[in-house]
Amino acid sequence: MSRKQGQTYTAKQKTKIVLEMLKEDMTISQLATKYKITSQSLGKWKTQFLENASLAFDLGGATKAYRDEIEELKTENDGLAKALGKATVRAGFVEKKLKSLDLCNKKALIESKHKKLSISEQCEIFGISRSHYYYQPVPMSQKNIKLLHKIDEIATENSEYGYRFIYEQLKEDGYAIGRNRVLKYMAILGIQAIYPTKKKLTSIKNKEHKIYEYLLKKYWTRVGKKNTVYVPTPNEVWSGDITYIRINGGFMYLAAVIDWHSKAILSYKILSCPCGTNSMDATLATDVLEKALAKYPKPKIFNSDQGSQYTSNEHTQILKRYNIQISMNGKARSIHNIVIERFFRTLKHGNIYINDYQTIRNLKEGVKAYIYKYNFKRFHSSLDYRKPMNVYLEYLKNVG
Repeated sequence: MSRKQGQTYTAKQKTKIVLEMLKEDMTISQLATKYKITSQSLGKWKTQFLENASLAFDLGGATKAYRDEIEELKTENDGLAKALGKATVRAGFVEKKLKSLDLCNKKALIESKHKKLSISEQCEIFGISRSHYYYQPVPMSQKNIKLLHKIDEIATENSEYGYRFIYEQLKEDGYAIGRNRVLKYMAILGIQAIYPTKKKLTSIKNKEHKIYEYLLKKYWTRVGKKNTVYVPTPNEVWSGDITYIRINGGFMYLAAVIDWHSKAILSYKILSCPCGTNSMDATLATDVLEKALAKYPKPKIFNSDQGSQYTSNEHTQILKRYNIQISMNGKARSIHNIVIERFFRTLKHGNIYINDYQTIRNLKEGVKAYIYKYNFKRFHSSLDYRKPMNVYLEYLKNVG
């Protein structure tokens, strides 16, 4: 929703709105409607607020740090050639980092009133078109959100369904929708068809990111007509994934890391859809991975899909820093990450669908309670009816 012509907000008003965003009692779309402002502006205010929050506690220290940095620069006398070479290296480093950012974060960095760089020049630097910068995402209607919820239910119940089967099921259930819109909504949900379909029905990729080989074939065996997977010990294989989580009036994204042997959830995070767009936040995957590695010993292999959140330089560099082998699903083969896919299905049927959460706070509290129950209280048949986290921690105790 666009704001009224000529309407401006003071710093105090912006701070009040950002603090309300951080409470997460309302979705970004709901806040945009309440204050008659674009979701993009809300996302930009939040970014600016968080980047400068530390100044509230150390104004003197921040000023001194900048002053010291200026003095150091003044003492550099190695010549123009050396300074230029250093600047070139820095520019190349920054350019590489900027390319890994998603569209939402790039747009948030552009300054509309920059004194020396026009918007066109800034767009060129960030590698986005002016039309992408000026585009204002329209908050999704309740009718379309209801449709997203229904597609999520169908896909969760029938993991083998591609877009054609989901389209037919929607028609049978009385929904008027075209196949192309089914494809579009499946992309928003992050749903991949197990069987090859149209090229655009995959996780959102970045062509500049490297795709790694799937390393988990050795853990798969054929029993009768079924493929089964078995990883002999904890910390042999971890995997990560992101799924759509429904909430009244909108939706969120949940990222998680799971251990393949014990089926224990090692870390997770729930995040609202960034800047009112339909893209998943690239930092969501890295935050969850770093949280798991900070708490538990590293795995030998980490598996994920080919989505840009996992192929990004930030995510792969974390794995390389810990000397973890990188594995990625084959194209349109979500079954390759079956262990975490099964957990998401269990979570949605056992908690999300039956609770119909009304607020983000209730959603987070409910998911937290359910994951604790899943890890420590719920029997798992593949573990001889033991509990996932008990199996995992017992292993750490024995090897430690």
